Amino acid sequence: MPTGLLIVDHGSTHSEANRMLEKVAELVRVQAPGLIVHTAHMELAEPSIRTGFSACVSEGADNIVVHPYMLSPGRHATSDIPRLVSEVAASFPDVPYTVTPPLGLHEKISEVILERSGLT
Repeated sequence: MPTGLLIVDHGSTHSEANRMLEKVAELVRVQAPGLIVHTAHMELAEPSIRTGFSACVSEGADNIVVHPYMLSPGRHATSDIPRLVSEVAASFPDVPYTVTPPLGLHEKISEVILERSGLT
């Protein structure tokens, strides 16, 4: 049963910010070979959530996990993205999906902050 992972960020008018999400997806693909991984932007840029969800289905995903690539459980992560995914998923009634919590708190976040701050 192939699973799809759709990583969704806000989207930006800056193309380099949007390209970063694809780099994140590539890191996930390397770590989880065989997982169907696509990206989407909630707004302001392509691919849209519809395009990303459809791409997962087109590659054979029969279950899709949507991950809001955001730090906080704010409105976009807890309301907007789940609503948009629900609207898109209605076109694929045989494909179950879940929307995960955003990145939030995790012990490894502190490691990244210390590394990026040059304090490790």
